[in-house]
Amino acid sequence: MAGRSWQPTRRGAKDLNRWLSKGKTVYTLRNTAQNIAPYEDAQLYAAHTFDRRSMVTGEWMTSHLSASGLLAQEGTVYEQPPVGVRDIATPGRQYAAPTSQQALDRLRRGDRTKTGSRR
Repeated sequence: MAGRSWQPTRRGAKDLNRWLSKGKTVYTLRNTAQNIAPYEDAQLYAAHTFDRRSMVTGEWMTSHLSASGLLAQEGTVYEQPPVGVRDIATPGRQYAAPTSQQALDRLRRGDRTKTGSRR
């Protein structure tokens, strides 16, 4: 993976806090439970944008997490999004069922063989 990465250690938290500035985005990897979501990707990444400093500790904050809290909760933090891994906020791949565009195309053609007769 290109770019810097920070490990969940005291040193990593210090380095990440020094590197951060307002509006910077970092990325973390999340593993998916394959027994619960077998059709989901094994790993997804999440983006975290730091937009303010904590009034108590002075650390950079993303939502409710400080930089050291993000490292402790999520593990390794990356400067660049991982290549070949899908963002957690984007829709997953389509399996088994037709996409909404395929269903609309079929309806426009008048192909109603799958819906059956209602008479």
